[in-house]
Amino acid sequence: MSAPRAVRHPRFKLLALLAVFVLPLLVAWVMVAWRIGIPEQRTAHGELVPDIPALAEWPLAEPHAPLEGGDWVLAFDCAGSCEALADQWWRLHRALGSEAHRVSRLRIGGDSQALPGEVVARWSTPPGWRRPDQLWVLDPRGEAVLGYSAGVEPRDVLDDINKLLRMNPESSVKSARQVAQQ
Repeated sequence: MSAPRAVRHPRFKLLALLAVFVLPLLVAWVMVAWRIGIPEQRTAHGELVPDIPALAEWPLAEPHAPLEGGDWVLAFDCAGSCEALADQWWRLHRALGSEAHRVSRLRIGGDSQALPGEVVARWSTPPGWRRPDQLWVLDPRGEAVLGYSAGVEPRDVLDDINKLLRMNPESSVKSARQVAQQ
C-alpha cells in the first residue's frame, strides 16, 4: 500500500512555508546591508531648521498674539520685492483650499499694507539666523519645521504644506475651542 498523497512530500511543504516567512526578511536584510533598492529621493523641498528658535522668542517689534491660535504659520522675511512676495504667499495660502483656515501668514518687514489674513511685524533687531527673503513653516506650537531660501518655487512649498497638514490632522482640542468661542 502506498501512502496518501498529502503525506508524501511533507519536506517540500515545510520548505515552502518557511520560504514564505523567511524570504521577505532575507530580502529586507540584503536591501539594508548593501543599500540595494532603497530610494534616495527627498520628500520635503525645504530644509529642516532645528536651530531656529520658537516664534515666541523671535525678536519682533510688534506683538504676534494674532498668530497664537494653534495654526500652522507661514512666516516670511520681506527684504527685497516685498509686494511680490506678499502676493505670492497670499496666492499659495488661497491654493490650500479647504485647509487654508489651518495656516496663518506672518510677513516680517515691508511698507505695504497687510493682505487679507496676514499679520505684519518688524524685526526689533535682526537675528543672526535671518536670511533676506527667507520663508519658514512653523508648527502650531511656533516651532520652525522647514525653511526655504529666496527664490523657492511656490509649488514646492505648497506640496510640503499639504503633506504636513495631511500628516497632522486638525486636533479635536482646537475644534472644541472653536465651538466654545461661538
